[in-house]
Amino acid sequence: MSSYKELLAQREQLDKQIKEAIAHEKADGIAKAKLIIEQYGLSASDLFSRKAGGKSAGGKVAPKYRNPSTGDTWTGRGKAPKWIEGRDRSNYLI
Repeated sequence: MSSYKELLAQREQLDKQIKEAIAHEKADGIAKAKLIIEQYGLSASDLFSRKAGGKSAGGKVAPKYRNPSTGDTWTGRGKAPKWIEGRDRSNYLI
């Protein structure tokens, strides 16, 4: 049976081998990707473009409803504000 110190030394050696294998495989993957990119003339937008239906990059949504007495607006998303809750929303459309 191996001693504690021998096992630790083996683990250190294995960790080193794992790191080297990861670095080697990563370098191979990068080289293959570069070859394919060059072969087909791909750009970053070809590889990382957003498809329709994906989440948008964010941004403001235009308000859809306005309270005529206060000027407050609501986009129609999320919880409805008190001034429009339970009322006919068509009266508040912008």
